[in-house]
This record gives sequence, C-alpha cells and structure tokens, in this order.
Amino acid sequence: MPMPDNFLPASGPGRPKDLAKRKAILDAAKKLFLIKGYDGSSMDAIASEAGVSKLTVYSHFSDKETLFAAAIKAQCTAQLPEKLFEQDQSAPLEEVLLAIAHSFYALINSRESLALHRVMMSMAAQNSKLPKLFYEAGPQRLLSGMEDLLRRADQTGKLRISNPRNAADQFFCLIKGGCNFRLLMGLEHEPPAEEVARQNVEEAVSVFLRAFRP
Repeated sequence: MPMPDNFLPASGPGRPKDLAKRKAILDAAKKLFLIKGYDGSSMDAIASEAGVSKLTVYSHFSDKETLFAAAIKAQCTAQLPEKLFEQDQSAPLEEVLLAIAHSFYALINSRESLALHRVMMSMAAQNSKLPKLFYEAGPQRLLSGMEDLLRRADQTGKLRISNPRNAADQFFCLIKGGCNFRLLMGLEHEPPAEEVARQNVEEAVSVFLRAFRP
C-alpha cells in the first residue's frame, strides 16, 4: 500500500533514513500483526519479513509499540491523506465531503481494517493498552481532521454547526452505517457492490448536509 511522503518524518542530522526500508518495515509489521497478533509478532520476525536487520528496525522505530502505532497511521494516511481535510474554499463542500466519505468507506470495509478491528476488540477485553494506541493513531486522527474541516465550514457560513467534534463523529457514523458492523461480525463476507456502496455513501452525505446546512 503506497505511503505519502509527507507522512515520513525527517530523520534528523546525519545520514537520511532509507525510506524504502522504512516502508518495508511498516508493510511487514502490518502483515504480521494481522496474521500472528501483536504478542506473536516479534521485532526479529518483522525484520526478517521486511528483509532488513533488527538493528535497522530499531533505527526507525524505538520499540514495538511505536512501530504498531506507525503502521496504523500509515494505513490510514495512505487511504485518507491529510490533504483531504484541507478544504479548498473554491471547491463545493459536498464534493469535499464525498471524497472523504468514499475513502473512509473503503478504508473501514477493507479486509485489513476489519481484521485489525477484530484484533483490537479481543485485546480490549484483556485491558491491553494497544486499543488506545490504535485509536489515537487511526480513528482519533481522522476525527480531529474532520472536526477542523467542519469548524472551518461553520466559520465560513457553509454549514451551521455548534459542536464540530460531535458533528464529525456523526458524519463517520453515518458513513459506517450497519454494513460495517455486519462485516465485523462475519454476518456478511463481502462489502456491497461498487454501485451500492457509492449510493450508500452519497445518501449518507446528503443526510448530513441536510442536517447542518444553513
């Protein structure tokens, strides 16, 4: 999965980090976390899967928790880059919201995302701190980006929103609908066909706009 260059932090003074190796490490981490779980994925195994040394892994990521959070953020950023939330004032608001909604719908209903959510739910029952890391690296980042966008839309008069944080939450809940829950539960095994998915997303955005337009 491609990763935007603006996600990759500067490596500081000295020789620049090898971005290809960093991406390989993130891809290997995502793969092993999904297959073997967090506890079953050692830094040695991730290094081997990525084709790099363990020292190289630690030169990019200080520990497994940091690597886990970075892998989650990379996956979200690849499908929902931050620029999606940077509204062009000349662009119709509906187009901006539709772009975010379609990307979010594809992200949460992907096999990777569904598998990871199931892993996090099982860990939550064990009082693991990993679900918190997952939330902060993924869902919370998206929620904050949407909150900022909606606040700007309110300030420019395109929408009337008294609580942008709640409205952002409501937006993503509308896009999720019942489909995502059924997929998580295994009641359905494939996301809706492309045309049905497009219609679901467009209807959800339409409902949101009717609720908050002046």
